[in-house]
Amino acid sequence: MKREDPHLTGGERATLEGFLDFHRETLRLKCAGLSADQLRLASVPPSNMSLLGLVRHLTDVENWWFRELLLGDTDFDQYHRDEEPDRAFEAVSDADPAAVLELHRTAITACKEAAASRNLDDTFEHPQGGPSTLRWVYVHMIEEYSRHNGHADLIRERIDGATGE
Repeated sequence: MKREDPHLTGGERATLEGFLDFHRETLRLKCAGLSADQLRLASVPPSNMSLLGLVRHLTDVENWWFRELLLGDTDFDQYHRDEEPDRAFEAVSDADPAAVLELHRTAITACKEAAASRNLDDTFEHPQGGPSTLRWVYVHMIEEYSRHNGHADLIRERIDGATGE
C-alpha cells in the first residue's frame, strides 16, 4: 500500500484534502498486513480500543460530518447509536475486517463526493449550536485522524513492533 504525501504547494482546498487523504491512508497502513485477530486486539485493559474499532469509529465520524450534517443524508450504515455510543469499539470479536475496511473505503468515497459539490465557506448547523463551515470539518477531520493515528501507531507497535508515521 502506497501513501501519497500532501503536496507542498497548492490552494487551500487541495491542501486540506491532501492532508485528510494522507491521514486516511495512514490509518489503513496501520491495519495493513495484519490478521483478523490482530486487527481485533484491544490495546491495553481496560480499554477496548483496537485497530478495527478505530476504523469503525472513523467511518462513523466521516459519515456524520460530511454526509449527515453537511448534506442531511442519513442513508448509510453506522456503528454508533445514541443508546450505544461506543459501539464502534465494542463487539469487534465477530466483525469481518474486510467488510469493515470496505465500508470505510466506501464512506470516504461518499464523503469526498459530498464535499466536492460544496465550497469551503458553505455552512451547516453545528450540533453545539450555530453555523459551521466545510473548512472547519476538514480541519476537524484532520485533527480526528491525527489523534487516532497516534493511537493506531501504539496499538500496531504492541501487536508486531511496527512503528512509523
